[in-house]
Amino acid sequence: MEIIKELLELQPEMQNWRRDIHSHPEIAFEEHRTAKIVAEKLESFGIEVETGIAGTGVVGTLKKGTGNRSIGLRADLDALLIHEANEFPHKSQNPGKMHACGHDGHTTMLLGAAKYLAEKGEFDGTVNFIFQPAEENEGGGKAMIDEGLFEKYPVESVFGMHNIPGMPVGSFAVKPGPIMAAFDIFNVKIIGKGGHAAMPQTTIDPIIIGTKVIDAYQSIVSRYIDPQEPVVLSVTQFHGGDAYNVIPNEIEIKGCTRCFSPKVQSQLEKQMRQITESICAAYGASFEFEFEHRYPATINTADEAELSGKVAQKISGEEMVNLSPTPGMGSEDFAYMLQEKPGSYIWIGNGDGEGSCMIHNPGYDFNDEVLPIGATYWVELAETILAPIS
Repeated sequence: MEIIKELLELQPEMQNWRRDIHSHPEIAFEEHRTAKIVAEKLESFGIEVETGIAGTGVVGTLKKGTGNRSIGLRADLDALLIHEANEFPHKSQNPGKMHACGHDGHTTMLLGAAKYLAEKGEFDGTVNFIFQPAEENEGGGKAMIDEGLFEKYPVESVFGMHNIPGMPVGSFAVKPGPIMAAFDIFNVKIIGKGGHAAMPQTTIDPIIIGTKVIDAYQSIVSRYIDPQEPVVLSVTQFHGGDAYNVIPNEIEIKGCTRCFSPKVQSQLEKQMRQITESICAAYGASFEFEFEHRYPATINTADEAELSGKVAQKISGEEMVNLSPTPGMGSEDFAYMLQEKPGSYIWIGNGDGEGSCMIHNPGYDFNDEVLPIGATYWVELAETILAPIS
């Protein structure tokens, strides 16, 4: 593995940065401490900094040479609303909040790359280090774009990276086309007629109706969508009732869908609404139905995905880079940036040894061995794209 020597030497310092951020997790649009740390470090590297984009977003700009080419490298800042189960010294000090997705590591790897590129980078053009708030559910990437990110920083291409537990340390995966799914949410309220649980014949029971609706939703993927289209429809919440002997007036059903096609997104919404309406009508209930499009699918452009793969192979060797991974059904608001600019989103292995667990788990922790590898990827990518013309 060809890791930049200076980044290997920087690993202990990067580990300290990462663990400090891990200990002080901040959720969407509240990443004030994290953003301050990022801005101060970038400034200490001699990089021009803008803060406050979309509230807590930070962009560092590093220009070398006379070239007018410009790229964006993006990391995410926010944590999750999860109670951390780990007991190591750098565990979360903010109860109910946790870096359970590795954004602390993503931020640190990009900071490490920024430090190296500022001190020793050999390129001709501009690198924009984009530190984005609110990746988890709240669309911070879109918020930065809406506030003029790419008007002020007109990059020709933009790149993102995410750690994946279960992939060996030193491995990468990237492909052209869809790599992460679209993410939509639904909120359904079924309104019946409450009453005494001993006299159900006098009620219109929304709980019974809700179970029928949920059961029917499960047929959508298997009977209404092309079986060659990857789709997930998950009901994740069912709320209703307050007493053992009272049938409630109403219940709520909530959840999310995942797919890769705008056509399938429309199919899901249409069919869910139709099922809800028909079942409620059959039982004499009314309903309220909301389907909200959150994140689009993350779709890599071909040239940029190919380039990312070659850079990863230079670092780790061909055998450690998967150029045709199965797309993930998770979602990423980096998708919004890829709707605006060519680019690619790459996965980096977080380890597959004993004790490793998937992201969004209360026992997760980013693997500090990965820090110099990811930082090397960012440096090699920037220097490859912005190589001086001889």
